[in-house]
Amino acid sequence: MIELTRLGLKARVLAGLALVGLTLTGLAFANPAFAEQPLATAPGAAATKGPVIFAAASMKTALDAVAAAWTAKTGKATSISYAASPVLAKQIEQGAPADIFVSADLQWMDYLDKAKLIRPGTRHNLLGNTLVLIEPADGKTELKIEPGFDLAGAVGSGKLAVCTITSCPGGIYAKEALEKLGIFAALEPKLAQADNIRNALALVARGEAPFGIVYLTDAKAEPKVRVVGTFPEGSHSPIIYPVAIVADSKNKDAAHFVAYLSSQEATKILTGQGFKILTK
Repeated sequence: MIELTRLGLKARVLAGLALVGLTLTGLAFANPAFAEQPLATAPGAAATKGPVIFAAASMKTALDAVAAAWTAKTGKATSISYAASPVLAKQIEQGAPADIFVSADLQWMDYLDKAKLIRPGTRHNLLGNTLVLIEPADGKTELKIEPGFDLAGAVGSGKLAVCTITSCPGGIYAKEALEKLGIFAALEPKLAQADNIRNALALVARGEAPFGIVYLTDAKAEPKVRVVGTFPEGSHSPIIYPVAIVADSKNKDAAHFVAYLSSQEATKILTGQGFKILTK
């Protein structure tokens, strides 16, 4: 009698488990997303959300790689928004929830600094870059970049791709260089001005402009273009990328990420993409 009772109990348990299994299977068929849900983890096991970074468009390739390395190291994911530096600075001024700002020039970092929108003591110059003349990868143009060189003649009836020369850092550097070399007046009517330097790069990569002026880091990121020549450093203002934590940031990992940008791992990625590491 005892043995029969035990067998009956075992049968009821097995039947109950089978019913649970059928119920779960039914839920999975009714809602496929249910079957894909991971098992619950202990409280606090999920990775903490990392900082929100606003960075100049020219940093995309390198900074994406740096952020991926940081995530692999810490388990914390970043969120990065890329655009022209003035666009990002204005968004921060208007209250966009950024934790870190990386500008492609000093002007727009100064703009936020004067408005007290940068946390005191966190700003420093991080990177340098090089200004280059590019053409589509199958081009074979030979031009020596020097005072009075005939870039206008080489452009012909086409366009010279740059980013906006009145506000975008890359465009401002390009205008300075062309003026210093005495050829801006001849080229001004031929300029195709994009809203950021990566879009200027794309115009050349797609063959929509025979030439463009971008940073070396952009040229290295795009296999569909080649560098024709490098503009002399003395022909334009020093290309400096400052970084700082935004004043309203509440993210505790913002300072950690900014420090990581100067780490050995990050430095290897950044220099590999063509950036120069600044010590001041």
